Amino acid sequence: MPDLVLAIDQGTTSSRAIIFDAAGAIRGVGQQELMQHYPAAGLVEHDADEILAGTRATIAAALAAADATAADIAAIGIANQRETTIVWDRDTGRPVARAIVWQDRRTAGQCSALKSAGAEAEVTARTGLLLDPYFSATKLAWILDNVTGARARAEAGRLAFGTVDSWLLWHLSGGRVHATDTTNAARTMLFNITTLDWDEELLRLFRIPRAVLPEVKPTDSLFAVTTRDSAAGGIAIRAVAGDQQAATIGQACFVPGMMKSTYGTGCFALINTGTARVASRHRLLTTVAYTIDGVTSYALEGSIFVAGAAVQWLRDGLGIIDDAAQSGQLAAAADPAQAVYLVPAFTGLGAPHWSPDARGALYGLTRNTGRAEIAHAALASVCYQTLDLYEAMRDDWQGAAQTVLRVDGGMVVSDVTMQMLADILDAPVDRPVVTETTALGVAWLAGYKAGARPDMAGFARDWSCDRRFQPALDAATRRRRIAGWRDAVRRTL
Repeated sequence: MPDLVLAIDQGTTSSRAIIFDAAGAIRGVGQQELMQHYPAAGLVEHDADEILAGTRATIAAALAAADATAADIAAIGIANQRETTIVWDRDTGRPVARAIVWQDRRTAGQCSALKSAGAEAEVTARTGLLLDPYFSATKLAWILDNVTGARARAEAGRLAFGTVDSWLLWHLSGGRVHATDTTNAARTMLFNITTLDWDEELLRLFRIPRAVLPEVKPTDSLFAVTTRDSAAGGIAIRAVAGDQQAATIGQACFVPGMMKSTYGTGCFALINTGTARVASRHRLLTTVAYTIDGVTSYALEGSIFVAGAAVQWLRDGLGIIDDAAQSGQLAAAADPAQAVYLVPAFTGLGAPHWSPDARGALYGLTRNTGRAEIAHAALASVCYQTLDLYEAMRDDWQGAAQTVLRVDGGMVVSDVTMQMLADILDAPVDRPVVTETTALGVAWLAGYKAGARPDMAGFARDWSCDRRFQPALDAATRRRRIAGWRDAVRRTL
């Protein structure tokens, strides 16, 4: 049997394909950046055709880098940016409009109107989510209402809706498969996470015809076999998961109480609550963690809209760094006497505040504030936002004692940032040997289902820590800094 597994990791800023061997080592990588379209303030779009073309190109590049062919690949797993909404024509396979990205805020008014009408409690009871433009339902309704003829074509069954996983499955299978998994369906605000099916009441509330929806399958299903007109033809796609749930799997957070946080464009923290669906008192989300071996596990999730995007802002918006690595070096040189805070609400504030209309602000500027202090504030903002989630999760789920946080994503390569995170949390932070945990999660799961990888217990035993960051900040300084952060958030809100 082949022992290589191919993971497709389609994210907000790039499409990647990574090939892992049986030891979990990376054998080949292909990557392409994905263009962001900003047609107006608060609007964020992608070209769905570019997502598909980039995915195909990265698969070919990864195979070439690994000196492998389709015959060497045991299975494919797909991890994807969640909530991003695509509608396409079933006959042509072409999108009817640009994809509306999870960061997009164009439907904030519709969400506010539904809240005012008292709909949020019922939405939360059924989906575990809050009424927010972050999720797919109002994005889908916007496309149906604003693209000429789209609603009539959708009701006639001529259009298909999907998050990015469904879009890729459709095209990689030659249009034969219109499906998603429970983790992605759970982020649409149309899926009942108790019954694990599309919810008729929510379809009526958001005016979504059921004919456009994909079939929902477990995370570890045999989703499709790729068509043979590509470098990766004839391979079974055996795992699909939203990127944050994929990272939870890749961090082997299988035991209730285990917590991971991924630092990419945004930051997403999940704590596994097992088969118990836990309601949050702090406006966190209750979501599906995964459905594996016939069992659905749940999680509490907190979403931070701006994490790595704050570093991108330092580079592209302010021009004070040339590359991301410089941010940590610059922050390390900051004057510790200056209490400068960045509240990075560029597209609103996520959990636990959920304020889509909040906008970013810098506090504590003096004549002596310079590039180093602003860089420090940007990195610290990610740590403070993580603290807000960490404390809310521990309070919501009383089964969680002090939790070691497992971290992944692009930002975790910075020792400065990770030490800052441990200091702010006053808790250990574990960085794994393999930081590509999103891709690793679906690669392991696809390989497991193909018979080429160990079971969950075996995968958990194989997980290894590269470095543990222990808190080293004195308690008084920590309290003072946290108080300053919370005052800055209060002023922003």
